[in-house]
Amino acid sequence: MFGLIPRAVWQRTAPIDDKGRLLVQHNCLLLEWDGPIPTGDAKLAGGVPRRVLLEAGTGDKLDAKNREIFAMEDRSILDALREKNIAPESIDLVLVTHLHFDHAGGLTRMPRAGETPDWTGPASSFGSSRGDHGVNRTFPNARVVVQEREWRDALANRSVMTRTYFRDHLEAIESQLVLVDSPRPFAPGTTPDRDTLPLAPAELRRTPIAPDLDVMLVPGHTWGQQAMLFTDSRGRTVVFTPDVMPTSHHLGAAYSLAYDVEPYTSMISKRWLLDAAATHDWLLVLDHEAGHPVRRVKHDGKGWFTLEEAE
Repeated sequence: MFGLIPRAVWQRTAPIDDKGRLLVQHNCLLLEWDGPIPTGDAKLAGGVPRRVLLEAGTGDKLDAKNREIFAMEDRSILDALREKNIAPESIDLVLVTHLHFDHAGGLTRMPRAGETPDWTGPASSFGSSRGDHGVNRTFPNARVVVQEREWRDALANRSVMTRTYFRDHLEAIESQLVLVDSPRPFAPGTTPDRDTLPLAPAELRRTPIAPDLDVMLVPGHTWGQQAMLFTDSRGRTVVFTPDVMPTSHHLGAAYSLAYDVEPYTSMISKRWLLDAAATHDWLLVLDHEAGHPVRRVKHDGKGWFTLEEAE
């Protein structure tokens, strides 16, 4: 979880259990329009969505043996929505940061009794094969927004982890996809220095998806990873932050994940994202932060940043 940072260093602030596991959460956000639905069309997704889901978590398809590897709760996005009396069929739009199992696995679910599967094939597993099973689309009426590069890499399984892009949460949703290609922070083929900021500011690299809802490419963990940005009812810009900084413990420049496809790129992305957040007073929602995930970013006066819990 901390790449090249030794455990003796990161364990001072990030507690672990007796098996060396760090407590994390699969955070998701439900967005609903506060007031009348705005007129006009969404920029790319077609139609103005009433309900939007950011991230879908792991879902309910893993068996007990696979869940125990990560000590997962027996809980999914379906339980979270049920607690809010929200039917999955009422979700109009789903955005995921990337397509690893813990962010996009919940896009499909196990069939209910008597239900015909939408897709049948190999079941998700981190170890030995579980054979084939059937799955259904969790949000049958939703469009699913993903970066085009992320979708191509997911299908080709281009990942440091050999088992994180699973067919049972990918192939079933192909008909729902809205693929976008957001501008790169740096020109292809260039290698920025450690402290280099992109020439084009983050505001110019946002891809509109719906009114007050954009995505932005944040490469490093995967080449096609995206952040999601929205304006809330108080006029604040809220950024759902992907695995460039999964928890507040990952604030340090070199605190990247060992399974990032490009750790150096992650470090560069973290700098410009935190700089933009501090400059524009964005609120960050950290995708794996356990407990309260919302943070405000400040310049620390020493060339880096601090995080403060925010409402």
